[in-house]
Amino acid sequence: MAEFSPMMQHYLDTKEQYKDCILFYRLGDFYEMFFDDAQIASRELEITLTGKECGQEERAPMCGVPYHAANVYIAKLIEKGYKVAICEQLEDPKKAKGIVKRDVIRIVTPGTILEDNLLEEKKNNYIMSIYKQGVFFGIAVCDISTGEFLATQIKETNNFSKLLDELARYYPKEIVVNQMMYSTTEEIAKIKERIDCYVSCEDEEKFSIDTKVLVNRYKITDDKGVDIQDLEGKEFAISAINALLEYIKETQKIEVRKYKCY
Repeated sequence: MAEFSPMMQHYLDTKEQYKDCILFYRLGDFYEMFFDDAQIASRELEITLTGKECGQEERAPMCGVPYHAANVYIAKLIEKGYKVAICEQLEDPKKAKGIVKRDVIRIVTPGTILEDNLLEEKKNNYIMSIYKQGVFFGIAVCDISTGEFLATQIKETNNFSKLLDELARYYPKEIVVNQMMYSTTEEIAKIKERIDCYVSCEDEEKFSIDTKVLVNRYKITDDKGVDIQDLEGKEFAISAINALLEYIKETQKIEVRKYKCY
């Protein structure tokens, strides 16, 4: 890493934290992509692939898009099934000492789009989390553009069939699941047959059953709007809720202020 230029070293450090994303790295009036990201973006967006001096013998593959048109290109990548991490300049380059401070300010995924021009009018854009434990499921679903957040759990017979019914009800653009769910390849395949969505596996610790944050920070009601005081017995729904909240906070750096649990 020491052989790379300071700017490229910072790029590589940032990219290491967002391996599953195309990294839009702000350089002046452009968002630039390098190495594998540049090759992918050049192909998918049909833009020119060039190169940049990076401190190595060979130039780093590079492509870029104007920052003022970034939403158009991001939308194309999202539609093709990619996630995009936006690394922005955090200070005025003219006043910076050394390389300009930059950091990822947002991750755009199929289920976390906020821009009106990228959303379908009069149609929700849901993201769902699914927690699987044995034959039981916890589900949480959110449209972050409206703030709607709902959750439930399935602990009956024909559980997977009921899960498919919930998927058909909300038709999420993105689903985050725990390891047990992700490892059940037959069920994942059936989900992808039913709906066209992006599916990713999240760390198990995100699917916590801790209720302290939920009780202290969020208003929890049933489907009739009545406050829920006792969360005992709703552990699968709680796990799904916690995971989805963590995912939203990590990608969008926003808080969900209210949701329903039924």
